[in-house]
Amino acid sequence: MAEIRPFRGIRPVQQKVAAVASPPYDVLNTEEARAIAEDNPDSFLHVVKAEIDLSPGVDSHSKEVYELSARNLTRMIDTGVLVADPTPCFYAYQLRMGDHVQTGIMVGASVAEYESGAIKKHELTRREKEDDRARHVEILKANAGPVLFTYRASEDVREIMARIVSQNSPVYDFCADDGIGHALWVISEPADVEALQAAFARVEALYVADGHHRSASAFRVRDIMKDKNPGHTGEEAYNYFLAVLFPDDELQIMGYHRTVKDLNGLSTDEFLSRVREKFEVTKTTDPDPDGLHEFGMYLDSQWYRLKVIDGTVPEDDPVRSLDAAILQDNLLAPVLGITDPRTDNRIDFVGGIRGTAELERRCAADMKVAFALSPVTVAQLMAIADSDAIMPPKSTWFEPKLRSGVVVRSIV
Repeated sequence: MAEIRPFRGIRPVQQKVAAVASPPYDVLNTEEARAIAEDNPDSFLHVVKAEIDLSPGVDSHSKEVYELSARNLTRMIDTGVLVADPTPCFYAYQLRMGDHVQTGIMVGASVAEYESGAIKKHELTRREKEDDRARHVEILKANAGPVLFTYRASEDVREIMARIVSQNSPVYDFCADDGIGHALWVISEPADVEALQAAFARVEALYVADGHHRSASAFRVRDIMKDKNPGHTGEEAYNYFLAVLFPDDELQIMGYHRTVKDLNGLSTDEFLSRVREKFEVTKTTDPDPDGLHEFGMYLDSQWYRLKVIDGTVPEDDPVRSLDAAILQDNLLAPVLGITDPRTDNRIDFVGGIRGTAELERRCAADMKVAFALSPVTVAQLMAIADSDAIMPPKSTWFEPKLRSGVVVRSIV
């Protein structure tokens, strides 16, 4: 079963939502965020990346930054930019990207289910990133950005959500500066809330799609708050965290590409010779791979098509048969010497939304070679999570992305 809880969302007044809603904290660097928010005091970047309001060079993980985040959130509430709903609600959240539309439900997700494994994971987390988000939530006393979950599509949930969306007007419907459409419906009728809870109680499991560090930090914060509360019951708001649940058949995943600074001491000819040991290599003018087990490679202003040699992929292994694992095991590690892509500063990752033109730009600027990957499927993600296995780092890039600040959830 999947336990979901309604909550009193803290959200922008209607005329402010487009100004408030911001990209997630982890898709922009500090300077990009500063440029976006410098003329917009209502941008939620002042909450999720408060270092933009301090001197350049400040440690973004300092207590000063977290405390400024909390003050900025309080300011937005005190000045009426953000207002709390009067009763606990769920929220229907719809994203539109071109012809693609996906509609999810925003809820309080159970920390206990995350702890037990009923909420399934497919990525490892890094302690320093957990520390950052846990400290942010603890001092802010709120979930500022939602986690993206998926689940195997339920007709019961689909029918309820379709009725709510078709019979009611959204409280928000705006297009963000990146062209993505966002719409939100408040689900406050007790009968609808109860029907959705009952429908999700029949959903076997939830899966973390995007937001493993935010999920892990919710678990950390729950324990911190529990230790401080001698009267802990398990019903407190900190026992739940902000998530948006989308059915698996509506999610869209793009490739997550790689760039590398050098050829590990090899000449171009030596490098290509090594690559041909595991891949068929042909020159091409089309940088996009045709499908799974094919890659685009950009080297010395030339695109190549890499195709895995038949019989070299362990197709019965859900992890090692992923394209990210194939590239890592057959090229990045043995040829380029990148044994740990999580920590090696010679490799960088480029989300698929930026396109292969970004790979060309990076190679012209500071990288030597780039690799374009096909997207992972949601079915692959679920199979790996179901087997308690872990994907290679930076395997999935979900688009479109949820905005921060559309709904905030207090944990006190």
